[in-house]
Amino acid sequence: MKYYIIAGEASGDLHGSNLVKYLRQLSATSSIRCWGGDLMQAEGAELVKHYRDLAFMGFAEVIKNLPTILQNISFCKSDIEAFQPDAIILIDYPGFNLRIAAWAKKKGYKVIYYIAPQVWAWKENRVRAMKQNIDLMLTILPFEKEFFKTRWNWSVTYVGHPLAHLIETYKANHPADKSKKIIALLPGSRKQEIKLKLPIMLQTSRAFPQFQFVVALAPGQEDSFYTPFLNSYKNIQTTRNTYELLNNASAALVTSGTATLETALFGVPEVVCYKGSNLSYQIAKRLIRIKFISLANLIMDKPIVRELIQQELTTNNLVTELQDLLFNEERKEAVEKNYQDLQALLHSNQDASYEAAKSIVHFMQQINETEEVLPA
Repeated sequence: MKYYIIAGEASGDLHGSNLVKYLRQLSATSSIRCWGGDLMQAEGAELVKHYRDLAFMGFAEVIKNLPTILQNISFCKSDIEAFQPDAIILIDYPGFNLRIAAWAKKKGYKVIYYIAPQVWAWKENRVRAMKQNIDLMLTILPFEKEFFKTRWNWSVTYVGHPLAHLIETYKANHPADKSKKIIALLPGSRKQEIKLKLPIMLQTSRAFPQFQFVVALAPGQEDSFYTPFLNSYKNIQTTRNTYELLNNASAALVTSGTATLETALFGVPEVVCYKGSNLSYQIAKRLIRIKFISLANLIMDKPIVRELIQQELTTNNLVTELQDLLFNEERKEAVEKNYQDLQALLHSNQDASYEAAKSIVHFMQQINETEEVLPA
């Protein structure tokens, strides 16, 4: 079986790598070509494009880089046709992947989508085309199955969240050491967001000299990119092992995105940070209709972690929130209880990546069986 997988971000590379691992276990002769990163490549997929060349954050940034994005789409189509896969597997990254889905369906390729676009947040009208262009939709958030069925009469498959089991397994094999008094700083994976948020996060460290602040370096960025930010903070450490950092951290300042859920699943009290260009923020504020920006809050449908958005993201506010998370026992107990409920909701006892791979293999087997009985 030949699969062409497209992931455009660090989180997609992580989920894609586990998917590739299980696809190869379930079908050892599978040939997999991908857009992703080092993790997918390490699992045996042939890497075509690295996500660090694809990730553009915000409306203004997308418009600015539109020629590059269009060139990537054109190249992707040509590469797919040259490879001739049995199925195309799209992982999140909706702005790019939904365009590929529409084209692929017209070309007769089987289209599988793993990690649904967040159409429940904005652009819900995309679902109409998604139903037409996607043959198998695999979702990872518990409320999405009901959303698609109730609002769009579309039956999708919920496989559980891949991070829940992954992090549960990691914690079981790596005992935590909270005595190190570590504060984790996760400023994001894209250069634009790191430039905006890391300086504010670093300033916060001056109010907590008794703690060791550690910056998680993004897998797609060179060490040298961080040097100008860290020059004035000689006591700040860095790491590329984010899970080890979170496992031992007492608290964390985290850029909105997948990392906010990872932090919650590690049981680390956190402050969620978001700051974009003013234009991108003003546009998003008018278009996005969700109550929260962090996955933990969205899944629980209540504010279990504090979100500091745009103008609220200041050093003073971060210091206040961090002090509360570190020294307010009632707050710490509430965070712990909410995190336990979150883990249960996400099926942490079930390996979502394996479930997704099984669903894909089963789907392709059904197609092959159907094609075999059809008249020539």
